[in-house]
Amino acid sequence: MENEKILIIEDNDDLLFTISKVLKKEGYGIFTSTTGEEGISLFQSELIDLVLLDLKLPKMGGIDVLIRMKEMDPDILILMMSALTDAKPAIEAMKKGAYDYLMKPFELDELKLVVKKALETHKLKREVARFKREHEHRYPNDAIYGESPAIKEVRDLIKIVAETPKTSVLIQGESGTGKELVANAIHYNGHRADKPFIKLNCSAIPDNLLESELFGHEKGAFTDAKTMKKGLFELANGGTIFLDEISSMKLNLQPKILRVIESQTFRRIGGVSDIKIDVRVMAATNTDLNELVRNKEFRDDLFYRLKVMEIIIPPLRERREDILLLTKFFLQEYNKEFNRNVHKIDSKTAELLLSYPWPGNIRELKNVIERAVILCKDSVLTSEYLPLELRNGGEQIITPKPSIGKVSLHEMEKHHILEILKLVNGNKSQAARILDISRSTLREKLKSYKIN
Repeated sequence: MENEKILIIEDNDDLLFTISKVLKKEGYGIFTSTTGEEGISLFQSELIDLVLLDLKLPKMGGIDVLIRMKEMDPDILILMMSALTDAKPAIEAMKKGAYDYLMKPFELDELKLVVKKALETHKLKREVARFKREHEHRYPNDAIYGESPAIKEVRDLIKIVAETPKTSVLIQGESGTGKELVANAIHYNGHRADKPFIKLNCSAIPDNLLESELFGHEKGAFTDAKTMKKGLFELANGGTIFLDEISSMKLNLQPKILRVIESQTFRRIGGVSDIKIDVRVMAATNTDLNELVRNKEFRDDLFYRLKVMEIIIPPLRERREDILLLTKFFLQEYNKEFNRNVHKIDSKTAELLLSYPWPGNIRELKNVIERAVILCKDSVLTSEYLPLELRNGGEQIITPKPSIGKVSLHEMEKHHILEILKLVNGNKSQAARILDISRSTLREKLKSYKIN
């Protein structure tokens, strides 16, 4: 990942050379310009951390450049440089949003100190913004609980992938299997752990807004674009972006995602310059992308670029040896949260938990244990605190396991959705929660499968 980038705009060639040389020795990435117009062009195409801006420039003056850059990025730190003895222009620049100013001639040690302080401020602001966006704790690799061979294989893959900071990753698995948890483990165990981790559920954003959400837009790019907006790819620079439910992304946007992965560049909506970034892309889906590719509902080039490293998470019904281990973990978690003392489950409850098919996977198990701990007043959890479908042995919602080649994944998914809807008496919000998808995704699937 690259060093902090500084843009120097100064029309005195000798001073420009001296400042550049000094700051390069400090390890910064340096971009230079002798005019405001060229400086703005560089600012648009590079992700600049700090601007050193001369107050007096030919044609477009320093104040005008400052105003333009602040319109493009209100958070950018700009350090003004002035040889004028009158302090009024410098004060005006501070009012317009300049971070600080240096009066020429200045000592080079003073320059290094002010630049270092400015970049520390910039880093702190970025960190505060990142922590506001993120509420997740760091997930160690052992947070992927289980002792089954299948889940051990997933943990081994996480260790390997975490060590490859640029490789794109495709995480596949049924709803509720823990795809986001795997993404967390990859990011927080890798070289980008201290950098931004941006997550987006593609199905949760309307199609007409998704491009702006991902790439941002320039001021005036469309009717409601009152100010410049940074997109999630830009905010994720240096770190990771996780695109959940990528199968719901429309075909017209997919080539732009492919371009970002391959070239690490993009343009904001309405922009004219490419912006360079350094981002790892991870994506997840509970849909069979192979089938979507065959049906030309998902681009094959994006599919193959995403699945450079593919992690398939097994459903809970295929790792039954982990059910009681996970149950114990959730008991401990909810005992602490609800101030309970439920430390054991009786043999009948254990048998019911092991025999149930868990269509909602780990998410469903977690919800079941949360409910049971809330209801249970004793130290032993008995079957009376389990939901009716578990006490009935899951007969209402067992999804048949078809022979390979006889039933398509779409038919299997349609059957499963119908059974869940029957279970919750047609309550779509509740069905979406059990299926671990958004209401909008459920609505699309119901429409696709012509389910009333």
